[in-house]
Parts: sequence; C-alpha cells; structure tokens
Amino acid sequence: MSPPPRTAQRGFATRPFTLWKEVATAYLAPALTAGLGGFLSGQPELTRAAFTSIGATSALAACIVGAWLHRRGRPRRWTASAPRPLLTLGLVITAAGIAGLAGWFGSDWLPSHTPVPDAGWLERLRIDLPLSASLAAAIVTWRWHGTTSRQPA
Repeated sequence: MSPPPRTAQRGFATRPFTLWKEVATAYLAPALTAGLGGFLSGQPELTRAAFTSIGATSALAACIVGAWLHRRGRPRRWTASAPRPLLTLGLVITAAGIAGLAGWFGSDWLPSHTPVPDAGWLERLRIDLPLSASLAAAIVTWRWHGTTSRQPA
C-alpha cells in the first residue's frame, strides 16, 4: 500500500519525484514541441534536431541533474535546505556551461580534427545543447526541490 500523497500549502497534492518520469518528460516535451514547430514551419533540420540534439540533450541533462539531486533516494542536506531559486539558478548555469562547451566542441573541434564533415547541423549544437540543458536542469531542479522541501503532513 502506498503512502498518501503529501499535501502542499494550498491543499494541492504533490507527487513524489520519480526520475524516469522526469527524464521521459524532458525528452518528449521539447522533442514534440520543436518537432511540430519544425514540421509546421517547413524546417526539416529543426524537426531532425528536435528528436536528436534538443530532446536527447534535455533527457541527458534531466537524468544527470535528477540523479545527482536524488542520490540514492536521500537528498543532500544543503540542496534540500537551499532556497529553491538559488539552487535552480546554480544548476542551470552549471548545465548550460557544460553543454555550451560540448556544443563548441561538436561544432568547431570535430570538423577540424576528425573525419566528421562540417555540416550545418553542427552549428545548431552551439544553441541547442546549452538551451536544452538549462531548461531541463531548471525544470527538474524546481520540481525536485518542491517534493523534498515539504515535510509530510
């Protein structure tokens, strides 16, 4: 028998943090919205990027940030007690920085040092990766903090 859902301050029930659901949502939400936008606007490169660099980066960032926050089911004391906006901003900046470096690596370094051709999709990595990672980190951190900072009623 599962425990009853915890209630928030205004009487809304909060769901427990479930990493696989967060990762699935982090992939599907941007992939479907960007894919639909690319399809409707006639931009096949955006449609392809939606299901590869945009969706995959969001899912990967959500998985890494969520797993780090929810380490073995117990939050670190300082992450649970840190103010929600401050923790979210810190993880967003970190995720965007790491993904930005990966985007730079993919778009500049790969064509000049490997047999990967200099294609147009590589230029998209500079924007797709940091934007997707920062949005996923923000959403996962905000939702995670909301489930861990409340005490059971």
